[in-house]
Amino acid sequence: MRAIVTICFLFLTSIFAAAQSRWLPQSTGFSGDLVAVFFTSSDDGWIAGDGGFLAQTTDGGATWNKYALNTTEDINEIYFRNDDNGYLVAGRKMFITHDAGRTWQETQIYRPGEFGTNRPEFLSIRFSDKKRGYAIGSLLRANRGDEVVVDSLVMRTDDGGETWQRVSVPSKGELYHLDFDGNSRGWIVGDGGLILASTDEGRTWRKQSSGTTVPLYNVDFRDENEGYVVGKSGTILRTVDGGKTWEHVPANTGETLMRVDFADDKNGWIVGYAGNILRSNDKGRTWTKQESNTNQRLYGLFMDKKYGWTVGAKGTVLKYKK
Repeated sequence: MRAIVTICFLFLTSIFAAAQSRWLPQSTGFSGDLVAVFFTSSDDGWIAGDGGFLAQTTDGGATWNKYALNTTEDINEIYFRNDDNGYLVAGRKMFITHDAGRTWQETQIYRPGEFGTNRPEFLSIRFSDKKRGYAIGSLLRANRGDEVVVDSLVMRTDDGGETWQRVSVPSKGELYHLDFDGNSRGWIVGDGGLILASTDEGRTWRKQSSGTTVPLYNVDFRDENEGYVVGKSGTILRTVDGGKTWEHVPANTGETLMRVDFADDKNGWIVGYAGNILRSNDKGRTWTKQESNTNQRLYGLFMDKKYGWTVGAKGTVLKYKK
């Protein structure tokens, strides 16, 4: 009887704890779309989005201070390698900070005229260490008043961003996001179900079989073996062998999924359109919906063991509270 009571108590405790975990709306005063979010501690973080909007908090989101970045292009991603060194990409531009975001300096990724009449657009950036970094996206060409993707774009630096070289990849489509495990192993996801992998510090890339043709928007690897990808139409992919094989995981939603982030080896979250937030506590084998209290599209996600943030359309900012 005592064992049964103990099991029931633990079960009810876990339900109560799950019920107490919730996403709370935060006010920033910005009404445009927010695409990127990154925190270096529970107090210090950044959000960014349309029109070069960039804001910082030093009090866990209680207040936000706008930073006047020298661009009006949409910011697509923010990434910090450590507390002091951060990077962001906005359209054709890249900015670097070495003082924890107090100042940001633009750096040149490409030479004027390097891509002819095509316009580069960078969507994701990673530095695997102090010297080695990668920026990816696509080349666009004007076509009857619109812009169309004409080629994939991968740029690589070995000197901390002082100089960049283009890397050839077996793709012509748009590249959306990349992730690295250590210095050697990296993955890129893109349009048409594309997954690229590198084992030589991003010098060469080869295709992996994703089993889908839908756009894939985000990739997150925990180590050299376990990784996750999300994309259009509720697509969730999972691998335990570095991408040699990818397994389709049910999402319980057909909405586009934009970001996946694991706080530790077991606990992960996914955000996407229509306010969808999914949670896994079994290494991504199964996913359940969490209440977001919004129908806005969610584009950016950052998760830690003790806190989390997501951002989205029309200035949406949600803070995860356990």
